[in-house]
Amino acid sequence: MHATKGDQLIQHGRVVGEHDKVAEIVEVMGAQGAPPYRVRFEDGHEAVCSPGPDSEIRHREVQL
Repeated sequence: MHATKGDQLIQHGRVVGEHDKVAEIVEVMGAQGAPPYRVRFEDGHEAVCSPGPDSEIRHREVQL
């Protein structure tokens, strides 16, 4: 898994009816884009996480 500041971390729901959690990566704490990441969720709270197999990174599009 590789991310940069500004990418989105999507944590998929683990049980039926549970919604995906979307967070913005505000700091990459690992070497060369590796976890752990400091993330800010839609409700404003921040956490440090090392995403598991139920997560994906959505890279932001770079405007030229």
